[in-house]
Amino acid sequence: MVAPAPSPGKSDYRTVENSAGNNGVLACEVTRGKSKRCGCSTIGPRTSGIARQTSFKPDPIGKITMTTTHAGPLDKYFYFFMSLLIAVVVVCGFSRTVDQNLIHPALPRPFLLYIHAAVFSGWVVFFILQSTLVRTHNVRWHRRIGWFGVALGVAIPVLGISTAITMARFNILHFHSTSAASDLMIPLFDIVAFTSTFALAIYWRKKPEFHRRLMLVATCALTAAAFGRFPPHLLPPVVFYAGVDLLILFGVARDLIVNRRIHQVYICALPAFILGQVVVMYTNVHELSYWLKIADAILR
Repeated sequence: MVAPAPSPGKSDYRTVENSAGNNGVLACEVTRGKSKRCGCSTIGPRTSGIARQTSFKPDPIGKITMTTTHAGPLDKYFYFFMSLLIAVVVVCGFSRTVDQNLIHPALPRPFLLYIHAAVFSGWVVFFILQSTLVRTHNVRWHRRIGWFGVALGVAIPVLGISTAITMARFNILHFHSTSAASDLMIPLFDIVAFTSTFALAIYWRKKPEFHRRLMLVATCALTAAAFGRFPPHLLPPVVFYAGVDLLILFGVARDLIVNRRIHQVYICALPAFILGQVVVMYTNVHELSYWLKIADAILR
């Protein structure tokens, strides 16, 4: 498709349609009827099942930036697929304990635990809905409903911390648990991991490449409790955080395949998560005294 010749003295941007059916941008600034030399007269060859989308954009100082992406099913459906995968992980993990702990408990649980379960489950549903709205190009509704997600995300750390402390006290009082104090560090770390990435996702909500990755990482952080309930022969309790990291690594793999590079969000978030997880599990397994003193003070 050839764009009509521009009128003298005006800039023209030509748009072609790529083989995936998306509007790929092939932009060439034309001034006074003559194209600047930018090598944009051709489009790269089509690849099997993947459309190559190339864009040239002039910056304020006259240079031209070229961006190449590979649009395909992995690019289009990745975040929607991840939202469904996270839901499957949550269902698989909690299905082993929800009956005896929530539906038919031998000893009635605090009501706060039911609110906690409802809000955290609501977050998973919300994440699926938002991914669906973006996939179906309903960005306006995605933004409107997003403010409900902000309220939900703010409630999660409040409920998460209060529920963790309440249930630790409950287990000590009714089940004489000797590990409740050392175990308290795990949910508190998960809340810190979620809250930090969620807050950054809201801060960068107008930068989609940052926002969507941070939202994915934040949601992955909440799956730790589900992975911790997986059968020991599938995922040993001492390394259950590997499940969380694997979900994030899927995002890393997607970036390498689609963008040929790893985004800064993963470069910063994943090592920070792994470092925190190692510290938490080492402290938990060895029941280090520094944390037991802090936990005892919290649980009094």
